[in-house]
Amino acid sequence: MKTNISTKKYYKYLQQLLDLITVLSKYLPENSFEPYFELIKAYHVHLKIVNERTTRHGDYRKNPDGSHQITVNASLNKYRFLITLVHEIAHLVAFQKYGRNIKPHGEEWKHTFKLLMVPFLNTLIFPQEILPVVVNHFKNPAASSDTDALLSMVLQRFEDNGQKIFLNDVPLGGYFMLNNQRIYRKERLIVKRFECTEVRSGRKYAIKPNAVVYPVKR
Repeated sequence: MKTNISTKKYYKYLQQLLDLITVLSKYLPENSFEPYFELIKAYHVHLKIVNERTTRHGDYRKNPDGSHQITVNASLNKYRFLITLVHEIAHLVAFQKYGRNIKPHGEEWKHTFKLLMVPFLNTLIFPQEILPVVVNHFKNPAASSDTDALLSMVLQRFEDNGQKIFLNDVPLGGYFMLNNQRIYRKERLIVKRFECTEVRSGRKYAIKPNAVVYPVKR
């Protein structure tokens, strides 16, 4: 008895889904696969997981053949990976719906990003300590999750076994080092950044609260 060709295609499709689940289980939060697959099927996305790039977490591009490719850094923790992935799919969807002349992170993209994230905003996917911060971020999503200092800090708590220390954790008057090995003193909050003094030169710098720092005892 011959197997119907549509049945062969169906089983091939199932096998591809199983293979994809196996790969993505390393990168996506548990319980996020179903809404993710709905996006993949609806918009025919080709996902490529790449080595870390310091300038961006992910990107989207439309290939010359009309297919859509999204790349996401393999080094991201599961929650940042998910947010980055939906961020890039939102570019695809917004360009399809509103045209290529819209601003990359304008109101059309923000509206699309918020709608696409709705199925993921629950405690089955995000831990209780993360979810309120994520929900608040999506009231007006920024071009990068790093721009939202509170969200960035919460997400980074799940990296490096939660050992990272942020400038926000250092008390006023406290000393710390950045990766440049210079020592700074934390002075005061001005709008959304802390004014800090570089001890050796006396120069003032405005540094983000979510900057990773190394406390120094003096």
